[in-house]
Amino acid sequence: MKKHLKRLAQSKTTTNVVLPIILVIVLALIGYLTLKKPMVKNLSSDEAKNTAETFINEFLMSGGNKATIKDISEEYGLYKLNIDIVSDVVESYITKDGKLFFPQALNIEEMGAQTADANPQATTAVAPADLPKNDKPVVELFVMSHCPYGTQIEKGILPVVDLLGKKMDFQLKFVDYAMHGETELKEEMNQYCINSTQPDKYYNYLKCFLTDGQTDSCLASTGINTSKVDSCVKTTDAKYKITENFKNKVGYQGSYPGFYIYIADNTKYGVGGSPTLVINGETVQSGRDPETLLTTICAAFNNQPDECQTALSSDTPAAGFGTGTTSGGAAAAACN
Repeated sequence: MKKHLKRLAQSKTTTNVVLPIILVIVLALIGYLTLKKPMVKNLSSDEAKNTAETFINEFLMSGGNKATIKDISEEYGLYKLNIDIVSDVVESYITKDGKLFFPQALNIEEMGAQTADANPQATTAVAPADLPKNDKPVVELFVMSHCPYGTQIEKGILPVVDLLGKKMDFQLKFVDYAMHGETELKEEMNQYCINSTQPDKYYNYLKCFLTDGQTDSCLASTGINTSKVDSCVKTTDAKYKITENFKNKVGYQGSYPGFYIYIADNTKYGVGGSPTLVINGETVQSGRDPETLLTTICAAFNNQPDECQTALSSDTPAAGFGTGTTSGGAAAAACN
């Protein structure tokens, strides 16, 4: 048998006729199997626009706001979207099959060129001296309730809030994802609802919570009406599907669950972690001690009030819960 096979392999008939036939059969099988693979259906631009708009409004928007896609075009093999989010237009992308949505694209070449010319220690935040000026500065602080660096800057800024009062517009908001599990999601809903239903008691509650991280005892000691908070939490949770999405792993950013109450503001400012400080619409880097934060915020006034001359503590609060302090004022660490 082996001899017959050897003769067959060495014959001209095998070389000139049989092998080409085998090759044709193999190629035909490969083509057939390739064609049998399911084809990915690309959406038309109108279909992609509708898909993206529905997704954004159902899962990402907050406060009854609605996003509108102003226009759609093709770029880099994706659909590029210009989205009007509360009077601010942002660029996002969606795959042509409508399966993946990208809230933001980072241009590698542009960022690389900027980094090459920049100081290695520089950040995208503006310096306090370059902040836009306002008669009543708008100060927005984005944190995660259990991020140790978020609690650190909160402890540093509350004395400034007490000092300046209504001379500035201070707004404490939450990052649109939570790195510390369901406990953080619940606490952020809790704080959102205390501030919504009983704003006059919110900062007293926050001071207590930042000291020991105990929700129930702080609710009791600050006289919060828990019935109002519970009702608000129930409504808020249903509206933004916070618990539902957490359990079903919907709307996660990587391995972290989403928290979309302030999604529009997070998108507007490109918030990428806790803490992020925004003053008069500009992200700013600041030390986290009360004295430095007062100086930073006062740089945003058209005419600084007398309170800006007040001497506050220059001790940087320790990260996490508690009343201790730490050395150094830059405190650049963040949860992101």
